[in-house]
Amino acid sequence: MNSANKIEIAQDGSISDFSKTFTINNEDHTLANALRYMIMKNPNVVFCGYTIPHPSEAKVNFKIQTDQSITALEVLEKGLLDLQEVCKHVLTTFDNAVQDYQPMQV
Repeated sequence: MNSANKIEIAQDGSISDFSKTFTINNEDHTLANALRYMIMKNPNVVFCGYTIPHPSEAKVNFKIQTDQSITALEVLEKGLLDLQEVCKHVLTTFDNAVQDYQPMQV
């Protein structure tokens, strides 16, 4: 699967830009729960939840509803960027701790 199909806007019947369902392909609870947490921290989000249609399917259906001050797509993009920043921070913190620990092992 190419990256162009990683995230799709699901056809759930909603015509509003403020309430959308996105399908994230080739992912599971690992990304979905962390992303849901980051999105729910946004004060403009009214609802955010996800489902995995079936355990044998590697896809997540992600529903986002906002207070209409920002679109659901903008919220998803911000959530992904925020999660990426948190991951970078965790990696940097871990790398620094390893560097601090290694001289003590000599």
